[in-house]
Amino acid sequence: MNKLSNFITNRLKSIGYAFKGAFLLLKTEASIKIQFFIALIVTFAGFYYNISTTEWIIQILAIGLIISIEGLNTAIEEIADFIHPEQHKKIGLIKDFAAGAVFIFAIAAIIAGFIIYFPKIF
Repeated sequence: MNKLSNFITNRLKSIGYAFKGAFLLLKTEASIKIQFFIALIVTFAGFYYNISTTEWIIQILAIGLIISIEGLNTAIEEIADFIHPEQHKKIGLIKDFAAGAVFIFAIAAIIAGFIIYFPKIF
């Protein structure tokens, strides 16, 4: 096999692993399921309220980012639990930081949602 063929084969494998990871997150993680459900609701709302192209871009980026950050939070928690399965102050702090990152972006996404939908609803 030549270098180009190996490169393409490896990229396809990477895409497969990424798809598997996204599927596992949706299948197993309650927080991801909730975020996905909220994403469906605001997507339907976007169609119902006929939001602008710019608003769609902001909404899609917010959905993608919150679910991605939630996935990273899950990965950090899994790694932390694997490294130190028992209760540990430092591991708890690391998990709190990761959860805090999700929370900060969730607040930003909620504010963006209010900016988009509040004038349309009221």
